[in-house]
This record gives sequence, C-alpha cells and structure tokens, in this order.
Amino acid sequence: MLLDVSDSQLVLVDYQERLMPAIHDGVLVLANAVKLAQAAQMLRVPVFGTEQNPDKLGANDERLRSLCQKTLGKMSFSAVEEGLLEWLRPPARPVAGNARSLPKHLQKAPAASERNTVVIAGCEAHVCLMQTALALMEQEMDVWVVTDACGSRTERNRDAAYDRLAGSGAELVTTEMVLFEWLRSAEHPAFKEIQALIK
Repeated sequence: MLLDVSDSQLVLVDYQERLMPAIHDGVLVLANAVKLAQAAQMLRVPVFGTEQNPDKLGANDERLRSLCQKTLGKMSFSAVEEGLLEWLRPPARPVAGNARSLPKHLQKAPAASERNTVVIAGCEAHVCLMQTALALMEQEMDVWVVTDACGSRTERNRDAAYDRLAGSGAELVTTEMVLFEWLRSAEHPAFKEIQALIK
C-alpha cells in the first residue's frame, strides 16, 4: 500500500529551539521535517505542528512553524490528549437555514475531514512522537512515521520507539519515500519542485 496524497495530513511534533540541540542528528532531522512541510504545502496536504511545554522548551524552529497551518501548545506528551484529533478529524458543521430554503447541493451538512492518513515525524521519538502516534492509531487513523525526520537524545531510545511503533501497526518510512509516494509519477506537475527539495 502506497501513501495517497489526497488522504494525507502531516503532523510535526516538537521541533523546539531548546530541544533540537540535544537531539541525535538534530540538524538532519530538522532539515527532513522542513522538506516534508514544504512538499506538503506544494501538494496541498494539511500541516499541523505541536510544541511541548513551549514556555520552557521554546517555540518550534521558525522555518517549520511558518509552514504549519496551526501549532498546538501542549503539556501532555500525547498531542491527542490536548485536541490534535479535533484538528485532524473536525466535526461536521450543520448548514444554516432550513431544508426548503437551501439549494439541493447545500441541504446536507459537509462531512468531517475524510483524510484518515497521518504522516507524522518529530521529537522525542520515544516520548511525544510515539505517544501521539499510538493514540492516533487507537482512534483508527492510519499512521506513517517518517523515521529520518524523527529523533531522540539517544539512538537507543529512538530505535526502541521505532520497534514499538512498527509492532503496533505504524508504517515506518523515510522522507523521500513520502515525497515520491505523494507524487506517484515524474509527470506530476510538482515533480521538479519536489525533486529540488532533495537534491
């Protein structure tokens, strides 16, 4: 099964200014997260960020933050506990007016977001990223973890998170896997722009 760009949403977890210097390979992890967010914007994939205890750990990297539609400040390690799911799967809004006064195409309330795939990356992989991903899976979302855009302070913690996530049913992918699966073809109108991100 390949990622479907029309079913995807991107969640970027806690790339915060006071945390990133302590993350193993933090520069590369952040660079891959920025590529994901840039590609998502080009391909109209919704992008959401989270920040753990921002008063203590600071805001997300500014380049990344500017590419997110919304950023959720949180104290819980799982962003789902703090309302992320409502962003990913918003409730349907009833249409105002009565059925007789509305044209037929407006008589049904719009459906909640039908994007059920969450592409997720972030820090720390074994804490906030993992707890958020597991909670999303409990809510029957399809979760794809972008391993080269995730990090922890130690490789052991990061790798243990990948083992647990894979064992729980998450798909483990890389940044380039995501980008090329979103594109599907060298004939895609955004192919050259996306390709330029990884050269």
